[in-house]
Amino acid sequence: MNYLNIRDSIFDWEKRTYLMGILNVTPDSFSDGGEFNSIESALEQAKNMIDCGADIIDIGGQSTRPGAEEISLEEELKRVITVIKKLRQNSSIPISIDTTSSKVAAAAIEVGADIVNDISGGTFDKKMFCTVATLQVPIIIMHIRGTPKTMQQKTDYNNLLNEIIDWLKVQINLAIKAGIYKHNIIIDPGIGFAKNYEQNIELLKNLSRFHSLGCPILLGVSRKSFIGHILEEKDPKKRVWGTAAACCHAIASKTNILRVHDISEMKDIIKVADVLWR
Repeated sequence: MNYLNIRDSIFDWEKRTYLMGILNVTPDSFSDGGEFNSIESALEQAKNMIDCGADIIDIGGQSTRPGAEEISLEEELKRVITVIKKLRQNSSIPISIDTTSSKVAAAAIEVGADIVNDISGGTFDKKMFCTVATLQVPIIIMHIRGTPKTMQQKTDYNNLLNEIIDWLKVQINLAIKAGIYKHNIIIDPGIGFAKNYEQNIELLKNLSRFHSLGCPILLGVSRKSFIGHILEEKDPKKRVWGTAAACCHAIASKTNILRVHDISEMKDIIKVADVLWR
C-alpha cells in the first residue's frame, strides 16, 4: 500500500511530503525544553503548528537528547496523557506518541493518539511490537544504539549504511512477526542517534538507499547539532534555514515525513521542493 488512512487524513506517499510537528512536553529537550511543559502552553503550541500546516503532532514526555536521563513511567504518563486527551477533544489531527514504553503507547492510544513513534525501534521494551499489533496502529521504527544517555559512545561502525539498513530490516521483520502490518511500519534512520557528525552527513547523502526496505521514511533533522556544526551556530533556534536545506535534500531523496520544530518555514520548503522533485 502506498497510503495510510488516519482519522480524517489520507497519507499518500506518492503525492507529497508530510510534516510532523514536534511537541516536547519536557523540561530538558535540547532545543525547546521547558517551553511547552504546561498543558496550556502545549495546547497553544499544538494549535499554532496545526494552523501553520502540520499533518501530525508528535507528543513526547521523555527527552531523547544526548545524555538525557530516563524518567519514571508515572512521570512520562503524567506529562503526555492529559495533553493528548485535550488536544484530541479539540482537533482531529493525527497524533503521534513519542515513547519507548508499551504502557505509555497503549495509554496514549486509548485517549486519542494514532501513531507510536519509538526511537528505540522496539528494542527498549520487548512488549512494544505485540502491543502495537494489538492496537492496530502505525509505528515508526527508528535506528539507535544504546540509550540517549550512552548513544554517543556507540558510533563505531564497520559499514554505517549496511549496518543500519540490516538493523532496520531485522526490526521490521520482528514487527511483522508480532502481527504489525507492513503498511503500518514507517522507518527512521535516526539522525543524531549514535551517529557523529561525519556519519550524519553520510546518512543524509545516501537516504535513497533506505527505500530498499519498502517502508515510508521519516527523517528528523530539525535544529540538530550537525547543522550547528556546519553553520558554526550554538543556538538551536538559529538553525532554521540550515534545517530547511537539509529538509530540501531529504525531499529530493523522496523522504515521506519530516519531523520538525518550525512548521511555517518548512511548509514553504515542502511546497516548492515537492513541485521540483515529486
